[in-house]
Amino acid sequence: MVELASSILAAAESGLGIMGAGIGCGLSIVGAGIGIGLIGGMATGATARQPEAGGRIFQSMIIAAALIEGLAFFSLVICFLVLFWLKG
Repeated sequence: MVELASSILAAAESGLGIMGAGIGCGLSIVGAGIGIGLIGGMATGATARQPEAGGRIFQSMIIAAALIEGLAFFSLVICFLVLFWLKG
């Protein structure tokens, strides 16, 4: 445990921790964007095949997109907490 703490402090002093927080933040946002893009594309295709089910498809799409955005926001907050913890 002490070795892990010393390696975290060494990474903070060298700037690698800050760079890692930035990379983690970027990857989480890119992943959320890809997920929402896939949801939107598939919902559009499903609505084109069955226009009468458009309302239910839209509801499911909004719920899934909100869950993805919530996860992306959570990971963004975690990355910022790590960033400010390493700076301070």
